[in-house]
Amino acid sequence: MSDSFIKDPAARLDYTWDWTDWLAEVSDTISSATVAVPAGLTAVGAPVVDGGLVTQRVEGGDVDGAYRLVCQIITVGGLIDERKIDLTISER
Repeated sequence: MSDSFIKDPAARLDYTWDWTDWLAEVSDTISSATVAVPAGLTAVGAPVVDGGLVTQRVEGGDVDGAYRLVCQIITVGGLIDERKIDLTISER
């Protein structure tokens, strides 16, 4: 399951993955995070890790386009997981 959002093509917005509950279940913390941003969108800066949250600022996209952002984390304990956010681009 992935979260879905509508984004205006001119908007520059932050998208956040919340790993807090999962990290508590496995008693671990985030060591590093990467966000794969597909062609047509632009990552503005690197992802920011704040506790159990990973945030990536994104801009661009073509009207009626559908894009998937993929966040992958590696924990201090060596676990690797990923989650997705789906964006649909629409004039708002």
